[in-house]
Amino acid sequence: MARKKQYNEDLVVEKAMNLFWKNGYEATSMQMLEKEMGINKFSIYSSFGNKHGLFLESLKRYKSRVNDVLVKLKNGTKGVEDIKQFFYDSISSNFKTGNQKGCFVTNTYYEFSENEDQLIKEQMTSFMENLKSIIIDKLRLDPLKDEATITKQANYLLLAKHGLAAAARVNTKEEIEDYIEMTFKNL
Repeated sequence: MARKKQYNEDLVVEKAMNLFWKNGYEATSMQMLEKEMGINKFSIYSSFGNKHGLFLESLKRYKSRVNDVLVKLKNGTKGVEDIKQFFYDSISSNFKTGNQKGCFVTNTYYEFSENEDQLIKEQMTSFMENLKSIIIDKLRLDPLKDEATITKQANYLLLAKHGLAAAARVNTKEEIEDYIEMTFKNL
C-alpha cells in the first residue's frame, strides 16, 4: 500500500518554482530544493522523478500563473496598447515584493539556449511561438500596417520582451517604465 503524502504538492512545487526562478536550473541543488520545499529527496524523486521532472512541473506552474496575463492580451481589442499593457503586466509582480527575478520562462530560455534538452526547448519554443502569434494578432488590428511591417514589429517586440525580462532582474521600476515607454514610442 502506498504511503499518503505528508505535504501539499501544489505548495512544494510553488516553492521549487521560486527557487528555480531565482537561481536557475543548474545553480539549484537537490539540497537547496529539500531545504526550500521542506521535504526529503525521496519524496522529491517519488513525486517528480528527479530534479528535471520537478523543474518541468515548476515551468508548468509558472505558465499557468502567467496565463491570465496572456489571456488578457489575447482578448484585448486595442492592438499596440494591449501589447504595451502586457509588458507592464508581465513585470508588475517583480516590484510588488522587491524580489526582482525577471521572467522565469525568459530566464529558462537563456539558460537552456545552448543545452540539448528537447523537453525544455519544446516548452520554450511553444511559449514563445504562442506569444509571437498573439502579438501579431494585436498588430493586425491596425489596418495601416502591412504584413512585412507586422512581422518586423512582432520580432522587435518579442526581443524587447526578452530585454525587459532581463532588465527586470536588476533595474528599478522607473527605469523599466522608461524602457517600456520608449519601446512603444514609435510603433
